[in-house]
Amino acid sequence: MIFTDTGIILLRQDFRESDRIVSLYSKEHGRLNVRLPGVSRTTGKLKALSEPFVCADYRIYIRRGGSIGTVTGGKMHHVFPTIRSDLRRLTLAFHFCELIYRLTPLHQPSEEKFNLLYSSLNALEQGPVTPAFQAAFTLRLMMLAGFGLDHPVLKISPDFWEKMHVTPLNQLIFSEPEDLLSLSKCNTVCRRFLDQYLTYPLRTEAPLGLTEDWITADTSEEPAPIPEQVVQPVY
Repeated sequence: MIFTDTGIILLRQDFRESDRIVSLYSKEHGRLNVRLPGVSRTTGKLKALSEPFVCADYRIYIRRGGSIGTVTGGKMHHVFPTIRSDLRRLTLAFHFCELIYRLTPLHQPSEEKFNLLYSSLNALEQGPVTPAFQAAFTLRLMMLAGFGLDHPVLKISPDFWEKMHVTPLNQLIFSEPEDLLSLSKCNTVCRRFLDQYLTYPLRTEAPLGLTEDWITADTSEEPAPIPEQVVQPVY
């Protein structure tokens, strides 16, 4: 089977002498593992298509019964140069890609997840980065993955909760003490979710400070139970 789909590279790994295996989140086919042959050679034509969070159209061949496809060509859309030149943006981009990778099973397409990742990378590329990016992305991905909470917890106001789920990331700028406290509580909700459902820590935890305590105010109210659903560990 040969098809073309728009995708974003989540991660890459060198394979054999000159190939790469990448995890690609595609718009119509979901998360795929594909091989890009010969990219480490000086004459490799597909190298640019194998870089993390590159967005491109990929032409993919998967033989019948095969689990890993082969990229035979493609057309570049975005490489996000501003992200690559700024450490904070770069770390957040890797964090977004890792969350998609860890919380999305193979071969289960979701255009909403693709659009979330693509719009979030665009927000990192084009505007100021705010402290709300991290929690807002996680909460939205939780909702799309079936783990979202139907109502606010930890006494977060419904208005703030809605903003964290629907407002464009670059517009999530908070300065009022009450809003900053609510943002810290949202971080706590995300942290509890990740601790409960991930079988091993995120690689981007330490660079983003996710291993630190995010809130010092009273959060004695327990969050509503997160639906019981198994997240398949990805290795």
